[in-house]
Amino acid sequence: MTENKPYHDAIELLKKLVATPSFSTSEENTAAVIETFFQSKDIPFNRHLNNIWCKNKYFDAARPTLLLNSHHDTVKPNTQYSIDPFSPIQKDEKLFGLGSNDAGGCLVALITAFCHFYEMRDLKYNLIIAATAEEEISGKNGIESILSLLPKIDVAIVGEPTLTNLAIAEKGLLVLDCISTGKAGHAAREEGENAIYKAMQDISWFKSYRFSKISETLGPVKMSVTSVNTDNKAHNVVPATCHFIVDIRVTDVYTHEEILEEIKQHVIAEVKPRSMRLRSSKIDKAHPLVLAGINLGKQTYGSPTTSDASLIPVPVLKCGPGDSARSHTADEFIYLSEIEDGINTYIKIIEQII
Repeated sequence: MTENKPYHDAIELLKKLVATPSFSTSEENTAAVIETFFQSKDIPFNRHLNNIWCKNKYFDAARPTLLLNSHHDTVKPNTQYSIDPFSPIQKDEKLFGLGSNDAGGCLVALITAFCHFYEMRDLKYNLIIAATAEEEISGKNGIESILSLLPKIDVAIVGEPTLTNLAIAEKGLLVLDCISTGKAGHAAREEGENAIYKAMQDISWFKSYRFSKISETLGPVKMSVTSVNTDNKAHNVVPATCHFIVDIRVTDVYTHEEILEEIKQHVIAEVKPRSMRLRSSKIDKAHPLVLAGINLGKQTYGSPTTSDASLIPVPVLKCGPGDSARSHTADEFIYLSEIEDGINTYIKIIEQII
């Protein structure tokens, strides 16, 4: 392992972030840690709520801009932790702690890459680094809240644990609240119209229906009914209403609006989307940013998980050190070598385009 100063500084920053609780909506203290880091590097920064961002020293509005983004909020620790989740323990070439893998390693590697290019002149792209909040809950006070405050961006790298492979597309999320309506009646007599039976027809449709278009990178749209209930507590009353929830993972070949319209043509229930914000994202496999990663031997794939890429309205490459399989697990960790590889990967990808 190369003990260079940028790498050492990245590890020390990650340890401070791990040691500072930063549950979604309560990230003010990790925001302060990041501010202190940029102050130590004499890099001016901006802050809105718990989001911190900086521009490269010789930013030129006439040039296109590459956004580097990752988050500093975490979920609450898994109940099966055997160690203190806020103690950044370094052992066996691993750094343990809540948020070390998701997505602290990505964030400090992106910050280190940004610092590497910060003082360079005559770059083909401007660089903006944004350390943002509320990613874990897709909150409106995270990346979405600063997009209008940033200079125009043209493309982005979102740091999430991908083993530094290249997620060139990710599924969006559409959650539906569905209400089947019948008519109340006594269960012992032939009265009423059972809303559960109506809901069952629709639930069966959601289970079996297949959308015709299949994404090259993300495969088919996936629909799952995840909750069913009625307001009825009496055993002898035919329920008048039945509520059920549908989780839909939307691919890059459909818009949310197209999915919703097709569903409404087939089901009886009243269908209400909770949100239309979390869109699928993609970047062309021939984009210079992707080709730069391919040149390094990285693999491309479509990601089934949702990130801040869903809220950034430009082409997004999702890439970073760490393993998504470790995210939100007990005794979360990241290998130190993964952080070093992440720094080098980001720098080598960016070098090829700027």
